[in-house]
Amino acid sequence: MRTSRIRLLAATGATLAALALTACEDGTGTEDEGAGSTSRPTATATTDTPSDAGKDDSASSAPTAAGGGSHEAGGGKDTGSGGKDTGSGGKGGNTDDGKTDEGADDGPETRVACNGSNTTVTARPVSRPLNHMLITVKNTGSGPCDLTYYPVLRFDEMQWVPQPIEETKPQAVVGIDPGESAYAGVLLSAADGSGDGGTTGHKLAVGFQGRTPNSSGGPSAIPSLPAKGVYYDSTLAVSYWQQSMDDALTY
Repeated sequence: MRTSRIRLLAATGATLAALALTACEDGTGTEDEGAGSTSRPTATATTDTPSDAGKDDSASSAPTAAGGGSHEAGGGKDTGSGGKDTGSGGKGGNTDDGKTDEGADDGPETRVACNGSNTTVTARPVSRPLNHMLITVKNTGSGPCDLTYYPVLRFDEMQWVPQPIEETKPQAVVGIDPGESAYAGVLLSAADGSGDGGTTGHKLAVGFQGRTPNSSGGPSAIPSLPAKGVYYDSTLAVSYWQQSMDDALTY
Protein backbone atom coordinates (compact mmCIF):
# COMPACT_ATOMS: atom_id res chain seq x y z
CA MET A 1 0.00 0.00 0.00
CA ARG A 2 2.77 2.41 0.93
CA THR A 3 4.78 1.37 -2.11
CA SER A 4 1.88 2.22 -4.48
CA ARG A 5 1.44 5.68 -2.95
CA ILE A 6 5.13 6.44 -3.36
CA ARG A 7 4.97 5.43 -7.01
CA LEU A 8 1.91 7.59 -7.57
CA LEU A 9 3.61 10.63 -6.06
CA ALA A 10 6.69 10.03 -8.14
CA ALA A 11 4.65 9.79 -11.27
CA THR A 12 2.75 12.94 -10.44
CA GLY A 13 5.98 14.88 -9.81
CA ALA A 14 7.44 13.72 -13.12
CA THR A 15 4.32 14.87 -14.91
CA LEU A 16 4.40 18.33 -13.30
CA ALA A 17 8.07 18.72 -14.19
CA ALA A 18 7.36 17.83 -17.80
CA LEU A 19 4.50 20.33 -17.98
CA ALA A 20 6.67 23.09 -16.50
CA LEU A 21 9.40 22.40 -19.07
CA THR A 22 6.88 22.49 -21.92
CA ALA A 23 5.43 25.76 -20.73
CA CYS A 24 8.89 27.26 -20.63
CA GLU A 25 9.68 26.20 -24.22
CA ASP A 26 6.46 27.38 -25.94
CA GLY A 27 6.47 30.86 -24.28
CA THR A 28 3.33 30.44 -22.18
CA GLY A 29 4.93 30.55 -18.75
CA THR A 30 5.84 33.49 -16.59
CA GLU A 31 9.52 32.94 -17.08
CA ASP A 32 8.96 32.98 -20.87
CA GLU A 33 7.18 36.37 -20.69
CA GLY A 34 10.11 37.86 -18.78
CA ALA A 35 12.68 36.46 -21.22
CA GLY A 36 10.68 37.72 -24.22
CA SER A 37 10.61 41.25 -22.91
CA THR A 38 14.39 41.40 -22.67
CA SER A 39 14.98 40.20 -26.25
CA ARG A 40 12.23 42.26 -28.04
CA PRO A 41 13.48 45.35 -30.03
CA THR A 42 12.96 48.68 -28.36
CA ALA A 43 10.94 51.58 -29.88
CA THR A 44 14.00 53.76 -30.34
CA ALA A 45 15.04 53.43 -33.99
CA THR A 46 17.91 54.98 -35.90
CA THR A 47 15.58 56.26 -38.65
CA ASP A 48 15.81 60.07 -39.16
CA THR A 49 12.88 62.13 -38.01
CA PRO A 50 11.02 64.30 -40.60
CA SER A 51 12.65 67.43 -39.21
CA ASP A 52 16.12 65.90 -39.47
CA ALA A 53 15.42 64.75 -43.05
CA GLY A 54 14.32 68.22 -44.08
CA LYS A 55 17.48 69.70 -42.69
CA ASP A 56 19.65 67.24 -44.60
CA ASP A 57 17.82 67.93 -47.92
CA SER A 58 18.02 71.68 -47.55
CA ALA A 59 21.67 71.49 -46.65
CA SER A 60 22.44 69.49 -49.78
CA SER A 61 20.56 71.91 -52.11
CA ALA A 62 21.49 75.18 -50.46
CA PRO A 63 23.92 77.42 -52.39
CA THR A 64 27.51 77.46 -51.26
CA ALA A 65 29.76 80.46 -51.10
CA ALA A 66 32.02 79.15 -53.87
CA GLY A 67 29.30 77.70 -56.11
CA GLY A 68 27.70 81.06 -57.02
CA GLY A 69 24.13 80.08 -56.09
CA SER A 70 21.61 77.52 -57.25
CA HIS A 71 20.73 76.77 -60.88
CA GLU A 72 17.92 79.33 -60.84
CA ALA A 73 20.17 82.05 -59.49
CA GLY A 74 22.87 81.34 -62.02
CA GLY A 75 20.49 80.69 -64.95
CA GLY A 76 18.87 84.09 -65.45
CA LYS A 77 17.67 85.43 -68.83
CA ASP A 78 20.42 85.62 -71.42
CA THR A 79 19.99 89.26 -72.39
CA GLY A 80 23.14 89.08 -74.45
CA SER A 81 21.64 86.74 -77.04
CA GLY A 82 17.90 86.91 -76.36
CA GLY A 83 17.45 90.67 -76.22
CA LYS A 84 16.73 92.99 -79.14
CA ASP A 85 19.51 93.15 -81.68
CA THR A 86 20.03 96.88 -81.75
CA GLY A 87 23.27 96.44 -83.64
CA SER A 88 21.58 95.49 -86.90
CA GLY A 89 18.30 97.38 -86.58
CA GLY A 90 19.57 100.77 -85.48
CA LYS A 91 19.86 103.87 -87.61
CA GLY A 92 22.21 103.40 -90.47
CA GLY A 93 22.12 99.61 -90.14
CA ASN A 94 21.12 97.15 -92.80
CA THR A 95 17.44 96.69 -93.38
CA ASP A 96 15.66 93.56 -94.57
CA ASP A 97 15.97 94.55 -98.19
CA GLY A 98 19.71 95.12 -97.92
CA LYS A 99 19.52 98.93 -98.03
CA THR A 100 20.68 101.17 -95.25
CA ASP A 101 18.44 103.75 -93.69
CA GLU A 102 20.77 106.55 -94.72
CA GLY A 103 20.91 105.33 -98.31
CA ALA A 104 17.24 104.34 -98.68
CA ASP A 105 15.55 105.00 -102.01
CA ASP A 106 13.37 108.11 -101.90
CA GLY A 107 10.93 106.58 -104.40
CA PRO A 108 9.67 108.05 -107.67
CA GLU A 109 10.18 111.72 -108.41
CA THR A 110 7.43 113.90 -106.95
CA ARG A 111 5.41 115.63 -109.65
CA VAL A 112 4.07 119.13 -109.18
CA ALA A 113 1.14 121.01 -110.67
CA CYS A 114 1.66 123.34 -113.60
CA ASN A 115 0.67 126.90 -112.73
CA GLY A 116 1.67 130.52 -113.21
CA SER A 117 4.89 130.09 -111.20
CA ASN A 118 6.55 127.40 -113.34
CA THR A 119 5.09 128.06 -116.82
CA THR A 120 4.62 130.77 -119.39
CA VAL A 121 1.12 131.12 -120.83
CA THR A 122 0.02 132.67 -124.11
CA ALA A 123 -3.48 133.23 -125.49
CA ARG A 124 -4.10 134.09 -129.16
CA PRO A 125 -7.15 133.95 -131.43
CA VAL A 126 -6.90 131.57 -134.42
CA SER A 127 -8.42 131.83 -137.89
CA ARG A 128 -9.59 128.20 -137.94
CA PRO A 129 -11.91 127.15 -136.54
CA LEU A 130 -13.88 130.40 -136.46
CA ASN A 131 -14.26 132.29 -133.18
CA HIS A 132 -11.66 130.22 -131.38
CA MET A 133 -8.63 131.05 -129.26
CA LEU A 134 -5.65 128.82 -128.39
CA ILE A 135 -4.06 128.79 -124.92
CA THR A 136 -0.50 127.48 -124.77
CA VAL A 137 1.27 126.51 -121.53
CA LYS A 138 5.06 125.99 -121.64
CA ASN A 139 6.92 124.34 -118.76
CA THR A 140 9.73 126.65 -117.65
CA GLY A 141 10.57 124.70 -114.47
CA SER A 142 13.38 122.23 -113.80
CA GLY A 143 11.09 119.19 -113.56
CA PRO A 144 7.90 117.82 -115.09
CA CYS A 145 4.54 119.25 -114.10
CA ASP A 146 0.92 118.17 -114.57
CA LEU A 147 -2.13 119.92 -115.96
CA THR A 148 -5.37 118.64 -114.44
CA TYR A 149 -8.90 119.05 -115.80
CA TYR A 150 -9.30 122.32 -117.75
CA PRO A 151 -8.28 126.00 -117.43
CA VAL A 152 -10.53 128.31 -115.42
CA LEU A 153 -10.97 131.45 -117.52
CA ARG A 154 -11.97 134.90 -116.40
CA PHE A 155 -12.19 137.92 -118.68
CA ASP A 156 -11.97 141.25 -116.90
CA GLU A 157 -14.48 141.22 -114.02
CA MET A 158 -16.82 138.52 -115.31
CA GLN A 159 -18.90 136.82 -112.61
CA TRP A 160 -19.36 133.42 -114.22
CA VAL A 161 -17.04 130.57 -115.19
CA PRO A 162 -16.98 129.14 -118.76
CA GLN A 163 -18.00 125.48 -118.82
CA PRO A 164 -15.73 122.71 -120.19
CA ILE A 165 -16.45 120.84 -123.40
CA GLU A 166 -16.88 117.28 -122.08
CA GLU A 167 -16.09 115.65 -125.44
CA THR A 168 -12.49 116.84 -125.07
CA LYS A 169 -11.81 115.12 -121.75
CA PRO A 170 -8.52 113.15 -122.07
CA GLN A 171 -7.90 109.63 -120.80
CA ALA A 172 -5.16 110.72 -118.38
CA VAL A 173 -3.62 113.77 -116.76
CA VAL A 174 -1.57 115.82 -119.18
CA GLY A 175 2.07 116.06 -118.12
CA ILE A 176 4.67 118.48 -119.48
CA ASP A 177 8.42 117.96 -119.40
CA PRO A 178 10.68 121.00 -119.00
CA GLY A 179 10.68 123.05 -122.22
CA GLU A 180 7.57 121.28 -123.58
CA SER A 181 4.04 122.66 -124.02
CA ALA A 182 0.38 121.66 -123.65
CA TYR A 183 -2.78 123.32 -124.97
CA ALA A 184 -6.43 124.21 -124.50
CA GLY A 185 -8.92 125.54 -127.06
CA VAL A 186 -11.49 128.24 -126.29
CA LEU A 187 -14.82 128.70 -128.10
CA LEU A 188 -15.34 132.46 -127.88
CA SER A 189 -18.74 132.93 -129.47
CA ALA A 190 -21.36 131.18 -131.57
CA ALA A 191 -20.60 131.27 -135.29
CA ASP A 192 -24.29 131.70 -136.15
CA GLY A 193 -24.76 134.62 -133.77
CA SER A 194 -27.05 132.63 -131.45
CA GLY A 195 -25.19 133.68 -128.31
CA ASP A 196 -26.18 136.68 -126.26
CA GLY A 197 -24.50 139.15 -123.92
CA GLY A 198 -21.60 139.62 -126.28
CA THR A 199 -18.78 141.84 -125.04
CA THR A 200 -15.08 142.48 -125.59
CA GLY A 201 -12.58 141.40 -122.99
CA HIS A 202 -9.22 143.15 -122.54
CA LYS A 203 -7.76 141.15 -119.71
CA LEU A 204 -7.66 137.38 -119.18
CA ALA A 205 -6.74 135.33 -116.11
CA VAL A 206 -6.02 131.62 -116.62
CA GLY A 207 -6.52 129.59 -113.46
CA PHE A 208 -5.15 126.09 -112.76
CA GLN A 209 -6.93 123.32 -110.87
CA GLY A 210 -5.43 120.96 -108.30
CA ARG A 211 -5.80 117.19 -107.92
CA THR A 212 -9.48 117.50 -107.11
CA PRO A 213 -12.02 119.34 -109.30
CA ASN A 214 -12.33 123.08 -108.68
CA SER A 215 -9.45 123.11 -106.21
CA SER A 216 -6.59 125.54 -106.57
CA GLY A 217 -3.49 124.33 -108.38
CA GLY A 218 -1.41 127.40 -107.65
CA PRO A 219 -0.97 130.94 -108.97
CA SER A 220 -2.94 132.00 -112.03
CA ALA A 221 -1.34 133.29 -115.22
CA ILE A 222 -2.17 136.58 -116.95
CA PRO A 223 -1.40 136.21 -120.67
CA SER A 224 -1.43 139.24 -122.96
CA LEU A 225 -4.40 139.78 -125.29
CA PRO A 226 -4.53 141.62 -128.63
CA ALA A 227 -4.76 145.41 -128.27
CA LYS A 228 -8.31 145.46 -129.63
CA GLY A 229 -9.37 142.83 -127.13
CA VAL A 230 -11.24 139.55 -127.63
CA TYR A 231 -14.95 139.29 -128.30
CA TYR A 232 -16.96 136.58 -126.50
CA ASP A 233 -20.61 135.85 -125.69
CA SER A 234 -22.70 133.50 -123.55
CA THR A 235 -21.54 130.42 -125.52
CA LEU A 236 -17.99 130.85 -124.20
CA ALA A 237 -16.56 127.35 -123.45
CA VAL A 238 -13.13 125.75 -123.00
CA SER A 239 -11.60 122.38 -123.76
CA TYR A 240 -9.76 120.17 -121.29
CA TRP A 241 -5.97 120.38 -121.37
CA GLN A 242 -4.55 118.52 -124.36
CA GLN A 243 -1.13 117.18 -125.26
CA SER A 244 -1.32 118.49 -128.83
CA MET A 245 -2.50 121.68 -130.51
CA ASP A 246 -4.66 119.81 -133.02
CA ASP A 247 -6.61 118.03 -130.27
CA ALA A 248 -7.19 121.32 -128.49
CA LEU A 249 -8.79 122.88 -131.59
CA THR A 250 -10.74 119.85 -132.83
CA TYR A 251 -14.28 119.67 -131.46
